[in-house]
Amino acid sequence: MVRYEADGGVARITLDHPETRNALSDELLDALTEAFERARDDDAVRCVVLTSSHEKVFSSGGNLAGFAADVPLAHKHRGIERFPRLFRLIGELGKPTLCAANGHVLAGALGLALACDLIVAREGVRFGTPEINVGVFPFMIMALIYRNVGRKKTNELLLLGEQISAEEAERIGLVNRVVPAAEFDAAVADWAQRLAAKSPVLMRMGKDAMYRQQDMAFEDALDFLRAQLAIAFATDDIQEGVKAFFEKRDPVWSGR
Repeated sequence: MVRYEADGGVARITLDHPETRNALSDELLDALTEAFERARDDDAVRCVVLTSSHEKVFSSGGNLAGFAADVPLAHKHRGIERFPRLFRLIGELGKPTLCAANGHVLAGALGLALACDLIVAREGVRFGTPEINVGVFPFMIMALIYRNVGRKKTNELLLLGEQISAEEAERIGLVNRVVPAAEFDAAVADWAQRLAAKSPVLMRMGKDAMYRQQDMAFEDALDFLRAQLAIAFATDDIQEGVKAFFEKRDPVWSGR
């Protein structure tokens, strides 16, 4: 259901269950979690790209058949815990994540995309939370949407269940960049390589700080971030980066 490849510091995780349009079943979510854990634990991996093998759909979202399955409520409760566990894993990965939205990103898959640090979308792709149209509500992903998109626009997405274009998604801040199909793979590869070229220790510290400070009170966030900067001063990589800047050369990161 999920393919994993790693090369040149970039791990590529590909949703690969086209017969269900990559519906986020328990099995697929478990496979995704294993793939992200593999990337997290591999020191050679500096960046993770999440994409899809389906020619039109990144993912259709949650597995509706599972929602209606005749199983005890306790089983369903355990099953949906996979979503927050995966979202936390991506947030705490310590490595930058790039969602290459090469197909429609719908329902729960929108949360998966937004859990990533950056989103590059292919022209023609649609985004949306159509769950309300089939009597479901996007409970598990709304916290991620509200943290990325303005409140009124999020309300519109959740309550009307309509889909928006990639261009509209870029306009409201839901994606970073929209790229023509012919240029899409090159654009994703360019960003991934640039991310993988950064200091791994500073990237890890920065990623952790980004995730942890987002819900802190302002004063608490400032205190936390000041402490992180002080720790960063003790790393070899920050010394190497400054030295390389003044010597007009590319830095050689030690990861320490």
